[in-house]
Amino acid sequence: MSATNSTHPAREPLARVEDARLLTGQGRYVHDIQLPGMWHAAFVRSVFARARILSVDIEAALAIDGVEAVLTGHDLIGLCMPAPNALLDIVDAPATPLLPTDTVHAVGQPLALVLARSAEAAQRGAESVWFECEPEAACNDLDTAAPTVASVRHHTGDAPAAGVTVVRLRQQQPRVVALALEPRAAVMRWDQSSEQLEAWLPTQTPWRARADIARTLGLALDCVRVIAPDVGGAFGAKSSLGPEELVLAWAARAHRCTLQWTATRSEEFTAGVHGRGAMLEGELALDEAGRFVHLDARLRFPVGAWLPYSAVVPARNAARILPGPYRIASVDVSARVERSDAAAVTIYRGAGRPEAALLIERLVDRAARVLGQDPMALRRRNLIGAKDMPWTTPSGETLDAGDYVAALDHAAIAFDYEAERAAQLRRRAAGEWVGIGIAQYIEPCGQGWESARVTLLGDGSVEVASGSSAQGQGHETSYAAIAASALGCDPVRVRVRHGDTGHGPEGVGALASRSMAIGGSAVLLAAQEAARRRDEGEPLPLSVEQVYSAPAEAWSYGCVIARMSIDAETGHPKVERLVWADDAGHIVSPQLAEGQLLGGLAQGLGQALLERIVYDADGQLVTGSLMDYAVPRADDMPPVELHSLHVPTAANALGAKGVGEAGCIGVPAALLNAAADALSPLGEPDLDFPLTAERLWRAMNSHSTSTQS
Repeated sequence: MSATNSTHPAREPLARVEDARLLTGQGRYVHDIQLPGMWHAAFVRSVFARARILSVDIEAALAIDGVEAVLTGHDLIGLCMPAPNALLDIVDAPATPLLPTDTVHAVGQPLALVLARSAEAAQRGAESVWFECEPEAACNDLDTAAPTVASVRHHTGDAPAAGVTVVRLRQQQPRVVALALEPRAAVMRWDQSSEQLEAWLPTQTPWRARADIARTLGLALDCVRVIAPDVGGAFGAKSSLGPEELVLAWAARAHRCTLQWTATRSEEFTAGVHGRGAMLEGELALDEAGRFVHLDARLRFPVGAWLPYSAVVPARNAARILPGPYRIASVDVSARVERSDAAAVTIYRGAGRPEAALLIERLVDRAARVLGQDPMALRRRNLIGAKDMPWTTPSGETLDAGDYVAALDHAAIAFDYEAERAAQLRRRAAGEWVGIGIAQYIEPCGQGWESARVTLLGDGSVEVASGSSAQGQGHETSYAAIAASALGCDPVRVRVRHGDTGHGPEGVGALASRSMAIGGSAVLLAAQEAARRRDEGEPLPLSVEQVYSAPAEAWSYGCVIARMSIDAETGHPKVERLVWADDAGHIVSPQLAEGQLLGGLAQGLGQALLERIVYDADGQLVTGSLMDYAVPRADDMPPVELHSLHVPTAANALGAKGVGEAGCIGVPAALLNAAADALSPLGEPDLDFPLTAERLWRAMNSHSTSTQS
């Protein structure tokens, strides 16, 4: 794999502060927290997708040596999951008890908690708890009778009755898992003397976690401290607490104990939150000149049995992003959030952005083939121009700045598009199946506020405390660089702290590509104010706290072009080349930006080619381990050429745009378009993710069979 950043301004690379510690085994994760007298926890989980609970027997578990307690829903009557973020109008979101007493709604749903002096005793106890249940028919994802949780519609007009060409698409996105290297875990310590709870959690949002725990326990906020130490990956899946963490917090207080829990990988598949899983349908109408006239889109987003805080975000984002970077005369876009008897679905790297890009980009490519036009030329004709910025979208969003045509042209030149098309024709004539896929994308990069505190100490060092935590993005490096630049000091003199509600300023957290644009801006302004007060002679130590609210939402964008070949005998796809132009605005560290782009690309590649959560008709999870669920390996990564653009934005003080989710947005759409282009001599086969060898082989051979018959 190769990667270049040919258009980054020349600068000395910033050494990642975190690397030496993490790469030499000195990281400190929740599982590393060992406290005196710590009990261990194990959950009893449902084996039914939907059932009525008839009775429960805990006596055998309590008789096991080392088992201290068994908690069921009857011990936590009235305690429910926090309400979801009402970014859409919530029409049907029944309260979800932390532990159920009468009805089960998902395989893997926690039913009881066993506390014991050892992990072995806790597990034995969990296996000894008996629930008698009466199974019921499960409501699966995308069932016609699935209850609607929330919906949204953006309607600016209807499709013309005549004089247009209409292309249609129906695309199902399978559920996927974030598969962080570190599974969910918790250490809860109840301090009897201070009547306070300390919670170590691998969370993206420590301050919201503190509020959720305090509400569950009926405590004041300052009686709960949440600490997020090193976090081994999150990707949105750790943005909300699940019922497990809240039950554990309640148990620590109720039994005046310290306890530890680490989820198994199987628990992460069955009971952890999933991502994606939408059904996308759309029609794009074009006039005789190839101009986009109308987009009609219907989006369905199943969210499972309970609603994480950000459950409606993917549907909201997909609906507000469409029609993407294109000017279209009118749209009718609707999105619906639905419940089902399965694991919960939450934000996963991209959160609605990939779905929007996939729908519009597949329609554009399909339209190009129907009209007999080059897909590059068709995009160029319909992209919003740089001179039209800022641009108001049909959903009322404001695209702050950007040059979408320049991103397309930059990628096309780097890809040598015309030469690649000529080579494709030669390879096709020789019997090869080769496709070229293009995808444009736009990406909203977070709204709202974030906090920072910059302290100048008497020894010349600087401490930066951020309300935005980290899960591998490199905040300790980038935030130090921002502060050092404003203060005129060496970054090695700056120490960055985050993820501890007992130390840092209250903040929102790290999600939605907001850390640099909003969190970095807070650091910048706090450091600038500290520098001003230092210059005025204020004695040290001095501290400046900044709560920064972004005046607008920054939108990053880019273009991905991929070449894929498909083996005629086996259907095996090979991504032979990928060129990618991305605009993330002001980049503090090219090294960190490149890492974020490549990390997103790897997960986007996994979604496109390998990953798929499968439930059977009874709601049982079929892909419950890495024996059945495939993820990318190092040798699956294609040759990559990265090119960064830097169109400035006034949407935040730093001038930054998001970069961490881009690979999950543009890459899957480009790969699906490449596969469809490779098979286009057969017509327009329907292709869904993942693009496995079997699926592609069947697409080729089913067409051959139907042609012969």
